[in-house]
Amino acid sequence: MSELTDIINALEVKFAKLVQRLDQLEAENNKLKQNLIEAQQEIQQNESQLDDIYKKYESLQLANSLLGSDEGRKDTKLKINSLIREIDNCIAQLSK
Repeated sequence: MSELTDIINALEVKFAKLVQRLDQLEAENNKLKQNLIEAQQEIQQNESQLDDIYKKYESLQLANSLLGSDEGRKDTKLKINSLIREIDNCIAQLSK
């Protein structure tokens, strides 16, 4: 009978350890999920900042091309011609 009691006690100890390990893993999992959410939010903020910086960069490039060099003027003319073609296409579609 004492062997059965010893086996039951051993099982209870093992079960308690498993429950404790489960709690630890669940806590770690929740912490990792929170870290993931925070990282995703930071990535979104960084992407938004990158988009803003890129738009500012394009604006600065355009402004610089209007101010100066022959190479910049060529790019500006190409951009203006592209915009004019887009406007002409829009007008043509509205006229139909």
